[in-house]
Amino acid sequence: MKVFKFGGASVKDAAAVKNVASILQRFPDEELIVVISAMGKITNALERLVDAFFYKKESAAAVLEEIKQYHFDILAQLFEDKGHPVYDELHNTFVELEWAIEDEPTHPYDCEYDQIVCLGEIISTKIVSAYIDHAGIRNKWQDVRDLVKTDNTYREAKVDWELTERMVQEQLLPQFKKEKIIITQGFLGVTSENFNTTLGREGSDYTAAILAWCCNAESVTIWKDVPGVLNADPKWFDDTRLIGQLSYQDAIELAYYGATVIHPKTIKPLQNKKIPLYVRSFVQPEAPGTVIRDEQAPLPIPCFIFKVDQTLLSISPKDFSFIVEENLRDIFDTLYRHGVKINTMQNSAISFSVCVDSSDRKLPGLVEALQSNYRVLYNEGLELVTIRYYDQPTLDRVTTGKKPLLEVKSRYTVQIVMKDGE
Repeated sequence: MKVFKFGGASVKDAAAVKNVASILQRFPDEELIVVISAMGKITNALERLVDAFFYKKESAAAVLEEIKQYHFDILAQLFEDKGHPVYDELHNTFVELEWAIEDEPTHPYDCEYDQIVCLGEIISTKIVSAYIDHAGIRNKWQDVRDLVKTDNTYREAKVDWELTERMVQEQLLPQFKKEKIIITQGFLGVTSENFNTTLGREGSDYTAAILAWCCNAESVTIWKDVPGVLNADPKWFDDTRLIGQLSYQDAIELAYYGATVIHPKTIKPLQNKKIPLYVRSFVQPEAPGTVIRDEQAPLPIPCFIFKVDQTLLSISPKDFSFIVEENLRDIFDTLYRHGVKINTMQNSAISFSVCVDSSDRKLPGLVEALQSNYRVLYNEGLELVTIRYYDQPTLDRVTTGKKPLLEVKSRYTVQIVMKDGE
């Protein structure tokens, strides 16, 4: 049994959905768990809906209408028969969304976010499941919330592995006695109180790894719009190179530092059971792509990861005393309480610097909390570049025309926070 994952770009329109069906037809004899994300940029649209509902930034009803129109336009291109049952299924799902935004919010933002945003995956999988069945590919639609059980850390839910494994063994695997293909959602889970949760943005990769771990799958394949894992994002580099094979260690390092081709949490459960991960192109499904497995050979070329819209915080005691363990404990606790993740950090005798993603929602509260005990300076609009297996020419290449503000080096990896040169 294998696990396939298709992201938003692979189901962004009717042609893309048909392409997914054609890929599945290439594996007629395989038992497949197919994990699918929300269509296109619908997660972003649903985030707009949450903000409209919670903060009244715009009309929630108008945003919801855009989302409905997008999906029903795709549906109309896939099914000429307006009487197909999938139309009623989608109408019923959108009624859930209408109910969700009908009254004033009753839960904190992150909880409301998960109750609304989760429906993007529910909708996309209902469309894909119905279409591939229409195309002659028998399958079973499975609500992943019946399987993946989590705590109530909304937007970054932690998986209850023991309970999830039991649910998968009891509810999912027996279905292969009737069907060879199970269609389910990525990104989602549910609490013991039956509240929806999400596993973090781009968390569908993680879902695929969770299910593979629970099933002892033969492999996981992530279908992307790139030929595999490249040594840099094509948005930033014209001359990118395909990496045919990666070790688990290098893959998790690249994901941790922000490589968007793989979700950071994906590798661990696969490595624990030595399940290989393939990254392949849905544009060229015949190409081999990249395989990630238990192989320790270092990468032959430098790998680049860029993060933009970064903020560098410099935190110092107000009395000019040393930064000691007590200060660090306090600072890390404050960062955790405000949900701010560190992308890189560095400390000196009297200062601790952290580079984080800019956020109008999180950073003002964080800075205010830190300022009660510390002097806080910050620079905004920065870039963070991480280079795995760096050398001097690569450092020179990325810093040309830039002014480095912070540099952190280890044996294999360097991170540089920089701004445009002045």
